[in-house]
Amino acid sequence: MPSVVFNLTTALLVFTALAVHIRKNPLSRLLRYFTVLSNVFCALVSLALAIARLRGAVPVPLLLLKYVATHAVTVTLLTVLVFLGPQFGYKPLFSGPDFFLHLLCPLLALVSFLAWDRPPMTPLLSLIGVIPVLLYGFLYLRKVVYAKAWEDFYGFNRGGHWPRSFAAMVLGATLLCLLLRL
Repeated sequence: MPSVVFNLTTALLVFTALAVHIRKNPLSRLLRYFTVLSNVFCALVSLALAIARLRGAVPVPLLLLKYVATHAVTVTLLTVLVFLGPQFGYKPLFSGPDFFLHLLCPLLALVSFLAWDRPPMTPLLSLIGVIPVLLYGFLYLRKVVYAKAWEDFYGFNRGGHWPRSFAAMVLGATLLCLLLRL
């Protein structure tokens, strides 16, 4: 059962990376990052999916959650590759526990989704993958731009360009939804 192995490995690596991060940062600070939130979501769904596979039946709603979680961690991976890497350098983003959260776990989730864990989806249903990006985008907007409670750690509002960054993230996330469906 390769799906079980991939999903259990994903969950184990995410929780291990999180444990390493918690030694240096309080959990409340870590939960500010989409990377952490999307990987924890993916780990929990992966664990539930592995258990369901071992029991013999995987309900379609669980496969849809796997899709949403895979989409979220793939957004993380692509954001690191396309936006954050050139801005901050790839070495710090792919070292230590971030190697697992930014690269390995998203790749494991993507492979298991594409090979074994795909739900039946219409193009319209595939757009549910955008939900985590939208929710986090509104949270980031509130905390960074309006409340100024968080620093702009991703640099999405640098120079006041929040609307452009938000539009690019939503457009990119939407295109990724359609691509993953194919």
